[in-house]
Amino acid sequence: MQVISAEQVHQSLNFPALTAALAQAFAAPFHMPARQVFHLSEDAACKDAFAVLPSWNQDVIGVKAFTYFPDNGAHQLPSLFSKILLFKRDHGEPLAMVDGTSVTYWRTAAVSALAAQQLARADASCLLLLGTGNLALPLLRAHAAVRSLSSVQVWGRDIAKAERIVAAFRAEQPALTISVVSDLRAAVRQSDIIVAATGSAEPLVLGEDVQAGSHVDLLGNHSPDRRECDTALVEKSAVFVDYAPNVCREAGELLIPVAEGRFTLEQIRADLAACCRGEAGRRDAQEITLFKSVGTALADLVTAHLVQRQQAPLA
Repeated sequence: MQVISAEQVHQSLNFPALTAALAQAFAAPFHMPARQVFHLSEDAACKDAFAVLPSWNQDVIGVKAFTYFPDNGAHQLPSLFSKILLFKRDHGEPLAMVDGTSVTYWRTAAVSALAAQQLARADASCLLLLGTGNLALPLLRAHAAVRSLSSVQVWGRDIAKAERIVAAFRAEQPALTISVVSDLRAAVRQSDIIVAATGSAEPLVLGEDVQAGSHVDLLGNHSPDRRECDTALVEKSAVFVDYAPNVCREAGELLIPVAEGRFTLEQIRADLAACCRGEAGRRDAQEITLFKSVGTALADLVTAHLVQRQQAPLA
């Protein structure tokens, strides 16, 4: 069985190939039981958790396991540790153990770009990114890899972090207009594609600011009592999700409007698989599309398997 490091994951992947692999996998038959998240303390203030995410398709079986200890910074440790185990689908033989943290960054960014491919207008070219964490550069790279962008704006609460993200991406894409913005609401009104990766507890993207024809991707929140957009945006949008069983348990962006009586889960138009199969999508150029993702085991599986095949020793 191969043991594949984070460095090997980064060496193996590129966004055009990964996005294409994900599109093919979501369009094909797969199995994905609801993920299991276990809270490790009865103290509500303690957020330490352990999670298991299984999935399989016609080629491979996989399970991602991760721990989340948000107070690890005080011990000079990352808050999240993750590993993905892969097994052959035909006889169940172990294939590899792959670093899951690096895979998570790649697959999250690639799914965001894939959703924009499926749901944003074909001519959408102005991208706004909210967030300056570990996903910021992967998200910018993923969207630039699959779409011709005319401008990129980055917003974050910490301007210095936003400026570092902009400088790093400008060095990679010198021909692209990229800037830091401080007026978030004005930037939302000017953008075709809005990607939020903040984990904010309170809405940042407001329905009154999002213009007709825009695509909004919300991926930073996994909690039922938090949200990155307000109810008004949900009400005025065609809502799509990465995988309904997870989103309908974890996404405050939808669950809070449901509790308010202003949205029902039956109003979700489709999931990413239906979009990739060509069964659902944007209906016209004026429609606002909203894509809510909380992550899927299938995306982990596909990304880790792509890495494993790249790293497999030659016969």
